[in-house]
Amino acid sequence: MNDVNRLESLGYKQELTRSLTRLTNYGMTLSVVSITSGVTSLFAYGMMTGGPIVMVWGWILVSLFTICGLYFWTANLVPQQYRSMVSWFTGWFNLMGQFAAVASVDFGLAMLIGSVISIGVGDWSPRPWHIVLIHLILILSHGIGNSLGRRVLLWITYVSTWWQLFAPVIVAIAVLAGGKGENHTATFVFTTFVNRTGWTSSVYVVLIGLLQAQFCLAGYDSAAHMSEETKQADIAGPWGMVGALVGSSFLGWFFLVSLLTGIHNYESTVKSATGFAVIQILMDNFGRTWTLIFMCTLLMACWFCGLVTVTSNSRMIYAFSRDHALPWSHIWQKIHPQLSCPLNGVWLSCTIGFLLGLPYLINSTAYSAVTSLCTICLYVAYGLPILCKLFSPIAFPHGPFHLGRFSTYINIIALIWISLIVVLFVLPTEYPVTAINMNYASVGFGTVLIISSLVYIFSARHWFKGPRTNVSSMTELKSSTNSEI
Repeated sequence: MNDVNRLESLGYKQELTRSLTRLTNYGMTLSVVSITSGVTSLFAYGMMTGGPIVMVWGWILVSLFTICGLYFWTANLVPQQYRSMVSWFTGWFNLMGQFAAVASVDFGLAMLIGSVISIGVGDWSPRPWHIVLIHLILILSHGIGNSLGRRVLLWITYVSTWWQLFAPVIVAIAVLAGGKGENHTATFVFTTFVNRTGWTSSVYVVLIGLLQAQFCLAGYDSAAHMSEETKQADIAGPWGMVGALVGSSFLGWFFLVSLLTGIHNYESTVKSATGFAVIQILMDNFGRTWTLIFMCTLLMACWFCGLVTVTSNSRMIYAFSRDHALPWSHIWQKIHPQLSCPLNGVWLSCTIGFLLGLPYLINSTAYSAVTSLCTICLYVAYGLPILCKLFSPIAFPHGPFHLGRFSTYINIIALIWISLIVVLFVLPTEYPVTAINMNYASVGFGTVLIISSLVYIFSARHWFKGPRTNVSSMTELKSSTNSEI
């Protein structure tokens, strides 16, 4: 069965052009995960919440648990009477997690750019409105990049795939080979515990310290969101997902270890005037000029990450709107005839991503809250299909890529892990808790849960039926198949 017929058998006609291969699906997923973006933005957070031992070993732990098209899967894993409800919540948590991902990636990049500019200029320090303005420029650039058509996007994906692989490796090798860090010992890197949170419980600090790794290794569902544009998607999608996670796990760990060996003074690195521990490490080891060169290399990797995150989010918007789950769905589900992309969905993603960055003007902890909200919502959406598969009486039809007899055990472990991190990442990270350092991810997650529940109870349950077929006849099936041939 070819890709078009396979999609038709699921109830959907082919509207997007299949131009992605196994490599480009993998490249897009690798770019969304982008360990460069997560590590550079949250390195100081890791240094305060457990330090090197949690960063290094926590990364391995999170990688193992994480490696173990959500909305559609959920709907088809439960009895008919629960189909609309579970697909509604899965879709909304996934969508809000992706909106938060767009905001967190681009806002983190905006803060990095502000810091790099301050190093280049010398006597300038970015204010909150400067960061928001840079964030807006980045969002617009990603909207434009996704509006240039599939050929341009495909070319960017090729470049991004290799950039995501080589950028952190180049910086890591440079630090290991030419760095002047004072802590080049294995004892420091693998055994040093640091608690600068104010909490007295070391166990609690270790657990909240896992956020850095968990955030870095989220977003792998983009392989599924791009499946309708991927050739041999039933094979390429799963391999893209697994391949990106395995590659990011090894690459990220190597990047982390190399940066830890380059630390000169722990205290001054955590409290760096640049605002970012990674920039301070590079400054201490290589000076201003080479720091700017290395950071520009890393910033490009982060920019690619933001671009492809918008791409993935727009496809989620398109799929969810196709089933009439969003307000004004008829607008967001449109495919631009020349560009072959959900153009309106692209700009909706950019708009929401920008709006989620505005609270930074009021509270500087807003960025941490958005990263936590991104992680929580995405993993809730990842967990619901697993939960449905375990407890649903409906037999799960295996595709060409499956886990065999290990499936149930891996699913149980995954659910336990997801339950743990969802609780952890709404908890405050500093003590005493104040209005300034409060983890507002709890507010964001609660808002998503309450609003989606109320809308479903009082409205959506009467009209939302879950995934809807848009194939009305065999004529459409033949026409669609012939157009692909």
